[in-house]
Amino acid sequence: MTTIDYCERIPNNVDLASDRKLQRALESWQPKFLEWWQEMGPALPTQDVYLRTAVDVGREGWAHFGHVALPEYRWGIFLSERDPNRKIAFGDHKGEDAWQQVPGEHRADLQRLIVIQGDTEPASVEQQRRLGMTAPSLYDLRNLFQVNVEEGRHLWAMVYLLHAYFGRNGREEAEQLLLRNSGSEDAPRILGAFNEETPDWLSFFMFTYFTDRDGKYQLGTLKESAFDPLSRTCEFMLKEEAHHMMVGTTGVDRVVTRTVELMKEHDTEDIASRGGVPLDVLQKYMNFHYSVSLDLFGGDASTNVANYYTAGLKGRWLEERRTDDHRLRDAFSTIPFIEADGTLIEKELPALTALNVDLRNEYIGDCSNGVKRWNAILADAGIDTTFSLPHVGFNRAVGTFSGHRITPDGKVVDQATWDAQVTDYLPTADDKKHVESLMQPVYEPGKIASWVAPPKTGINGQPFNYEYVHLA
Repeated sequence: MTTIDYCERIPNNVDLASDRKLQRALESWQPKFLEWWQEMGPALPTQDVYLRTAVDVGREGWAHFGHVALPEYRWGIFLSERDPNRKIAFGDHKGEDAWQQVPGEHRADLQRLIVIQGDTEPASVEQQRRLGMTAPSLYDLRNLFQVNVEEGRHLWAMVYLLHAYFGRNGREEAEQLLLRNSGSEDAPRILGAFNEETPDWLSFFMFTYFTDRDGKYQLGTLKESAFDPLSRTCEFMLKEEAHHMMVGTTGVDRVVTRTVELMKEHDTEDIASRGGVPLDVLQKYMNFHYSVSLDLFGGDASTNVANYYTAGLKGRWLEERRTDDHRLRDAFSTIPFIEADGTLIEKELPALTALNVDLRNEYIGDCSNGVKRWNAILADAGIDTTFSLPHVGFNRAVGTFSGHRITPDGKVVDQATWDAQVTDYLPTADDKKHVESLMQPVYEPGKIASWVAPPKTGINGQPFNYEYVHLA
């Protein structure tokens, strides 16, 4: 087996070169990762792609640009700089020194949190592996591949923690991260949203807006962890996650913009036959991806998340900016709830057990900002239609609303009414077929598919017509 050059091939700031045991473990894992990448990574053959590569955590090091062959991308391992004076900010250990090693009593829980986060990273690559076949432009194709390689690097980040701090069990879990596959009947990914298809670019833009935004908030809670290596890993990952959400935000911006252009050009809302995505179809795609992403926050009341918080394993979003006591033993929160008879009410719960809802509320507020952007595009064009986020109970499969039928405007209905109206709420087979029909690849520099507007700027100062990807 070829020895890996840990300074050149895997840029890192964790001194891999001096840890022979860890080197051997990663030497065993890396070829399996590359096999997974070849089998489950991007399916479109390319020569090279204009990518951003992190080689250090500092301002000058974390964003180097250049054309790189995808299998030769340098998946590095980076933790943000250590603060030797860092204290635990919440829970029963508040005020104590942050942990540099895993406390034995929290070993299983910390490992589980890292595995769940790690499992989402390769899952999204698997979901998106065929999208390159229908890319609307080389600019978009490059952005897809940038997201893919960074999800691969985030997998490396979690695998490093498993190998470095969790011994044999950690190594076994790292192997399993490559054996589960998105949508597999026998070995699916852990979280439901990561077993859904991403069959087209509209779904990709929605996924990177809504589902990657969930990733932002989950990483934000782990960044607060008392386990310092996990905290520092997630802090650096959040830098890269911002790009993924930018792809989603501006991607939907550009679809809405093009839809408006076609509506005004042809003086009609019926633009399906004109090569565009109608506004009602856009709303249905938003409804689906938003509701599926809400399920990722878990149950509305959770003793597990309460225990994680109390133990210091997982905090709240922007924990240190909160003005309470950061222990929450006597605090209460109000959450939406549905009674057995279908009545929607507000229910008071201990704040510790309602932490999933606290995080979900932060996410919902963030998602609403995108809707405001897209509505501003409509308003500027003189179109009085508006987009909206559906009710938090709409189309839910996890939590208190699971098993109930709630319309986007928050009405509880029976199954027969839902069945009669669901085609107004969620993408139909015909909607998906139409969107699929628009997915014709455009690989000529400076050209773009007819259903999406070009970006306002290129990547790293390059123009839109730059040859971001050289196809094989």
